[in-house]
Order: sequence, then structure tokens, then C-alpha cells
Amino acid sequence: MAARFWFLTVFLFNSNVFPFPLSPERTKTATCGYESCHPTKAAMLNVHLVPHTHDDVGWLKTVDQYYYGDRNDIQHAGVQYILDSVVDQLLKNPDRRFIYVETAFFYRWWKQQSFSMQQTVKQLVNEGRLEFVNGGWCMSDEATTHYSAVIDQMTLGLRFLNETFGPCGRPRVAWHIDPFGHAREHASMFAQMGFDGFFFGRLDYQDRGRRMAEKDQELLWRASDSLTPPMADLFTGILPNGYNPPDGFCWDQSCHDPPIRDDPDLEDYNVDDVVARFLTIANNQALVYKTNHIIMTMGSDFQYENANLWYKNLDKLIHYVNARQVKGSKVNVLYSTPSCYLQELHRANLTWTLKTDDFFPYADNAHDFWTGYFTSRPALKRYERVSNGNLQVCNQLEVLGGPVSRKGPFGQGTSQTLKKAMGVAQHHDAVSGTEKQHVANDYAKILANGWEPCQVLISNSLSALSRSTAHRFYCDNLNISVCPLTESSKKFSVTVYNPLARPVTWPVRLPVNGTSYAVTDANGKAVDSQVVPVSKSTKEVRRNRGFAVNELLFQVQAPPLGFSTYSVSLLRYRPPPTSSQRQAPTAIENKFVRVTFDPDTGLLSGLTNLETKQTIKLTQNFYWYNASDGNNFESIQPSGAYIFRPNSSTPFVISRTAVTESIQTSVVQEVRQWFAPWVSQVVRLYAGSRTLEMEWTIGPIPIDDDLGKEVITRLDTNIKSSEMFYTDSNGREVLQRRKDFRPTWKLKQSEPIAGNYYPINSRTFLNDDVNQLTVVTDRSQGGSSIHNGSLEIMLHRRLLYDDVRGVGEPLNESSAMFPEGLIVRGCLLLTLDHPSTASDVHRPLAEEMVLQPLLTFVDGDLHPKTRLEFSGLQAALPPAVHLLTLSQWDKDLVLLRLEHQFQVWESKVNSQPVTVDLQMLFSTLEVVGVSELNLSANQWKEEMKRFHWMSQTEEPFLHKSHASTAAWLVTLKPMEIRTFLLRVELR
Repeated sequence: MAARFWFLTVFLFNSNVFPFPLSPERTKTATCGYESCHPTKAAMLNVHLVPHTHDDVGWLKTVDQYYYGDRNDIQHAGVQYILDSVVDQLLKNPDRRFIYVETAFFYRWWKQQSFSMQQTVKQLVNEGRLEFVNGGWCMSDEATTHYSAVIDQMTLGLRFLNETFGPCGRPRVAWHIDPFGHAREHASMFAQMGFDGFFFGRLDYQDRGRRMAEKDQELLWRASDSLTPPMADLFTGILPNGYNPPDGFCWDQSCHDPPIRDDPDLEDYNVDDVVARFLTIANNQALVYKTNHIIMTMGSDFQYENANLWYKNLDKLIHYVNARQVKGSKVNVLYSTPSCYLQELHRANLTWTLKTDDFFPYADNAHDFWTGYFTSRPALKRYERVSNGNLQVCNQLEVLGGPVSRKGPFGQGTSQTLKKAMGVAQHHDAVSGTEKQHVANDYAKILANGWEPCQVLISNSLSALSRSTAHRFYCDNLNISVCPLTESSKKFSVTVYNPLARPVTWPVRLPVNGTSYAVTDANGKAVDSQVVPVSKSTKEVRRNRGFAVNELLFQVQAPPLGFSTYSVSLLRYRPPPTSSQRQAPTAIENKFVRVTFDPDTGLLSGLTNLETKQTIKLTQNFYWYNASDGNNFESIQPSGAYIFRPNSSTPFVISRTAVTESIQTSVVQEVRQWFAPWVSQVVRLYAGSRTLEMEWTIGPIPIDDDLGKEVITRLDTNIKSSEMFYTDSNGREVLQRRKDFRPTWKLKQSEPIAGNYYPINSRTFLNDDVNQLTVVTDRSQGGSSIHNGSLEIMLHRRLLYDDVRGVGEPLNESSAMFPEGLIVRGCLLLTLDHPSTASDVHRPLAEEMVLQPLLTFVDGDLHPKTRLEFSGLQAALPPAVHLLTLSQWDKDLVLLRLEHQFQVWESKVNSQPVTVDLQMLFSTLEVVGVSELNLSANQWKEEMKRFHWMSQTEEPFLHKSHASTAAWLVTLKPMEIRTFLLRVELR
């Protein structure tokens, strides 16, 4: 016992026990990072030239096409040649610098290099000549991504850099130079990942104008109202030219600026002109920044394919500008990196303004609001979100199932393919919906290819955990009532795996052709089930992909981080399926919720919480905004993939009445509504549920009037919301929004609809002192509150004009299955609560929507010795705690993230610190060692040291490290995420 205790003590407090790979080739003489920066001159204006390339992980071309340089008829770009050329040029001059961002591309290139070239590149990295910034698998979008997927893709990229290059490969700076607006939660995550600063290029043109006038383009962003400063504080800088070089100083093969011609014997000698123009630009830029240091981004999209062009001219620029110092010039130019520039700002020891909101929405001109992409390509957005849930299931079962999950009875499975696919999908031209159509198709294909090996892994794991090698089937199209097995089988079982760390109750709807079934749970107890007819809308959207005429409905219960298996048998007695009534009832209700309908219109008219006796008026309908075609006296800007610009502030109602039919059973009550041939909805209330479900189906959007349409649903209530509503930031903290208002600058509103739209990642709500209506979404969407007591959410867009932001095609989606235009189906969940307790309901509800149970099916009878129920936890975690990550790291090492999912002000009950005992966490795994990491898992927490910055409004905070009486006890404060590397053994 004493010997074991000694081992644990060493393991707990000496992080070197872990095989956390660092580059063995790195020598003690390496001078990377801040030590590798060129010296600057205190009495001069120091101009930091940052050679860089911005390489979209898919946009106009697919990821593969960009890497290989294929389809240059679309866009001339070949990432492999960029990296080849840059490395060659860096070797020719030790003063030169280059930064690289997108690990997805670098990883591909690295695998193709010889050992000799890899050693050369490692030397460049160790000397700080090649520096990685940001370091994620991609440069993620900030408006339409979920925080869990962002953390995963950053972890994926940073782990590769860490294991390949060691500490010199660790980025010091976050670098989001192209995303179209910036989320507060992203800044919070970057701070917790250990970044010293954050630079971006895009912000609203009015905000930039004000900041330039006040020299406020560099600031301290306090990105959480719950985490103790400076945990989520991040120094943030706004780049002067987006991410492009100054006008006249682009020397890429894609540019047309003249080179520096420095032979005085030639007629075209232009050194004096170049230097004069550069000095003017530098001095003017210095007028709108606070220090004697300024940054210039020398590069752009897919530049440096012929790096010699850039470096030859940059060498000359530095030489000739600095030569003027002997004549009294006070400008000093140097090769630099964002981290070197950041170090000089830190050394200036100034105070900085404090920002606590975000940078949404973004507009680059008076009528050009980039708020359309919050909803663009809603089908892809949903597919990405479902893929994220499947990845978490895959990760968890890889751990719980042990080594057999990777190589078992169903073949070789892996989570890596889906991890990389999800990393690519977070790109700011992927899930954002701002890519060409053929690229969107490729993203979907990449995700689908990732599902396949994960499903093998899941089957292997469930086989081991259930002690059954029966073949498992997956039904990925249940949302449109397609599942070949359940449609034809007379007896089958469905295993429900719950990826949440608390038990869930979940409705299951299976396509069947029988009319009566017996359903039993894992204990053999009969479960109430009902058969209802498949709706007309579902038949239309699934087309020839399924043939079920009915749906079998029942509710399942699944244990935390575990599964429960239900058996389904077709009964010989065949009563007719539940009949439907053509006329909607005036109300549907269960013991928690009552929903009323207007008998004349068929529309929703009210919502009641029967527990709290709260009632609101609630009318819901569908509308569309006519998209501007650019033919307008105010502006020629049309709506497109990026831009939302309606040609009127008043939307068109699709129908003032709904044709309805209702179905009422002991399992579910639903009212099916038809508003138009291309718009329908099911309002659904399950027995025992506290939420109202609204399943919408939209498309093909008609375009016979030659105008695009932007379709919304609007919920109008009598809640006195005072022109305020709330949206989540990347699925985590909630921010208050006010109509025609920005917290840090005075807005001159020019687009009363588009200028009030914000991204909704998982939920939005409005409230007054008594009532709060919360809407939980199943994907990222755009939304607003244009009128008091009203919420509107954009569901689908179909546009006929390009918005002139580079894509070069309209957002007019179709497919082989839907050549006449895309049909999209989605779901909204509504709750009515008192504001003081609403978060206790909608936080876990949003979590369930992101991490839905995964269903697998087995045909026929199960073996008698099959384990029908399993939980990977000894007990459910407290309501405030979410198990964010459980993933295999290496052999017997597991990556674990636990998060407190409530803000400090949200809940009297759940906004309190919570302690979890790691040794009492898992049912099948014993935790024998633990060490804490930063959020991105590329530094030990105890070694993470960041620059400290002083705001103009307060004294600096001292960061206090966590302390507990036992290292196994993990205390989580509101909004904290804590990351651990665990050594585990099977119990």
C-alpha cells in the first residue's frame, strides 16, 4: 500500500510521468518564440513586416484541390507549392520570417516530406524563422460553430504541432484574420488555451472608424462575466489592412504592383518613390495606434507560391527604408511575427480599454451586413452538428470499450477520420455556408466518410460492452422516416446510447409498415407505444428512399454515458393505426404544458406552464423577406451567401391560416400544419415532456418571381421585452442584445432588419419580470427581435444573385434528389419558465439537442446473455456539470474535460461551485493518475504562463491556481472547463 501511494504521489505532482511527446531533436540552443525576435529601436517607429499566407481549408475549391493546385481555372492556388517555396527561401536568409496557420494543410505536406527535409523544417522552427500561429486544424468560423467542436479542432491541430516540434511548435498568438465577426466565447477559449494575444482583421466599419479616431484598435477583451479575471482576458489587436499588404506593396505572382527596381543605371529606378510611399503609409498608420510599433501583413490568400518574389522585394524594402535612418528617418523596418509584435506591445506597459461584449454583427458598408451566413446552407449546418454528436459518441465508446473497439468483431474502427473531418468542417468557409456548391458537397462527403470508421468502432465497443457480436445497423435518415431494417423486420432491438453524464428520456420514432407492436425495455417491462401514419410532408421529402406507411412511437430512458436496449416485436393483431382528425383541437396538453390553437386559423395562440401557472399569448407563423437583387437607389448590394439584405423591412406572410390535422395518443399529441405546398410544420407534445417541439419542413423555396427568399419563423408574444433579447455565444455564455444598439459605440442604423440579426448557436430567449420564452435550435441560425415580445429565426435561404464577396455564384441550392431546390427539415424546442429558473431548464435542453442519443439496431432475437443496460459512470454527474470530452489519448491515457455549464448569475441552485471525485467517476475504469492541462491540451496547466495586461478601468487581478485537499477532487466554478490527462486501468 505504501509503495502504491508513493507512485500516485509522484504521478499526481510530476507531470513528466506522462509520455507527453516533445520533439527529441530540439536542442538547448533553440531560440524560438519571443527569444527569436529581431531587436527593435526604442526611439523610432518600428514597422513589423509579417510574411504570411491565408490558406482557406476549402472555399472556391475543395480542400484537396487547394492543396494540390488542381482546378486553377477556378482559382490559382496550390498549398503544397507555397510550403515548398517558403522553406526554400527561409533557408537563404536567416533574418527572414514566415508564419503558418492551417495545420490541416501543413499536416498533409509534412507527411510527404523526406526525413532530411523534416529535420530542416524543425531547425527553422527551433530558430523561430518558421512560426506557427493559431495552430488549429483550421481557422474556424466564429458565428456558426459550437464551442465543443472548436475545442476539438484546436486540440487536434495543436497536438500535432506539439508532438512534432515540441515547445517551439506551440503558437503564442491566436490569428483569425478572415472570419466575419468575432464571438466572445472564442476569445474566452483562446485565453484558456494559453494564447497571449489575438489578432483579427474584420470588424464593423463604424466601429473601426471610431476606434481609429480614438487610437483604440488594440484592447483588452474580457470574454466572460463568470470566470475570474484574467482567466478569460485576452489582448486583442485589429490589423490595419485586414490581412492584406498596404496598397502598392504586394509582390506576389498574383499581384500587379511594380517590383523594387534598385539599379540606378536603369531608367525605371524607383527606390526613392517606393521608400517615400512606404514612409507615408507607415507614419499615417502610426497615427491610429498607441505605441511606436505597428504591424503590416505582407501576404494574402494563397500567396507565396513563388516566395522568391516576396522575399527579394521585402529584403530590399527593409534595406532601403532603414538606410534612410542615417539621414534622420525615424522609421525602422524588420521581419517579424505577430508574437514578436505582441511582445513589444506588452513591453510598452500601457493600459488598454476593456471590452466585454462581442463583434457581431459585422458590416463592411452601410447596407452590407454579413448576417446571412448565420443561416446559409442550413442542411450542411445540421449535418455538421449531428456529426459532432456522433464524434463524441465515437470518442466515448473508444474509451469505454477498450482496445477491442478499435479492432474487434466488425473490423478496424477509428475516430481519427471523423476528428479530421470535423476539424475541416469548422473552417470559416465550411459550416458558415459561404463556399461554392461543389465545395459544400465535398464537405458533406468528408463528414460522411468520417462516419463509416466511427460506426465500425461503435459496433465493436457495443459488442464488447453488451457481450453480443450480433451485427448492428445504423439508420442515419430517421428524421425523414427512413430505416430499411425497421420498415421490414418483424422483430428487432434498438440500443439507445446516451452520451450525456446524466440520464435522459428521449422520444423514438421508427418507420414501420405494421400497425401494432410490443415494445419492452431492458428489464422486460412493457413500454407504451403507438403507431401513427407517416405524414404527407415526410413522404414528400424522403421521396423514394423509404416505403414505411407508419411510424412507431415510444419513449426511452438511457443511463448516463451508457446504453439501454429495447425489444420491438410486430403483433399478429393488427388494429388500424391511430386515426387523425382533419381539424386541429383547440388545445393539446400533458401534465406540464398546455398549448392552445386559434380554431379559425389553425395557428398557435397560447402557451401555458401548468406547473408554475404561467400563461402567455403566443402566435407563430412563417414569413419570407424578399432578397434584394442589388437594384436599389440606396445601394447595389444584393443578398447572398454572406450578406442578408431584404428589400423591405416588412416580411411577407406565407399564409394567414394553416390547414391542420391532429393526432392524439398516449405517447404524443401533435398538430400537423400546412401553410403552403413548400412550408409545413408539426407541433408536438410528448407525454411527460416540459418542452414543446416544432418540426418545420421548408422547400423547395419558389423563385418564379425572380427574387430570392429568406424564410423565417416568427413567434409573437405579450412578453414585455423592452426591445431586448438574448443569444448564446458558440453554445456557452449568453449575451444581451438590444435593437439598434451596440454597447461600445453609437450605431447609425442603416439596415433595420439585417443590422439587428445575431448568430444563434443553440438557444435564444426573451423575457420580462414574470415570463421567459426560450427557443432551443438544432443548428446554428440567425435571429432577432425586431418588435417587442417577438422572436424571429431565419430557417432557410434561396438567393438568385451573388453578393460580390468572392464566391461568384448565388446561394441557390439543389441536388440530384432535389433538382428543383433543396428541402430542409429542422426542429425548435420551446419552453416557458420564470426568468429566475429558466436556465435550469434550457441549459440541459440545449445540451440534449447537441448530444442526442445514438440508436443502433439488431435484427431478430438477441442472445439471452446479452447485457441490455450499461452505464460508464458510477453515478450521474450533478446538473451543473457536463462531461465535455472523454477521448482516448494514448494507450492507457484518456483525455477528460469537465465543465460547469452555468454562468455565475443564472441559477440560484446551479450557479454554485461543484466538486467531482475523479476516482468515483467511472464504473469500468479506475483512475490511477491525473495531471491537469490547459483547455487545448498542449500545455501542463501549472506551466501555462501568459502575458498580463492592464485595463484602464481597474487594478490587475492575480490569478489563483486551483487547490484541493485531494488531487482526485475537482472543483468547478461557474463556466469553468478543466482538462485532465488520466491514466486509467480496467476495474
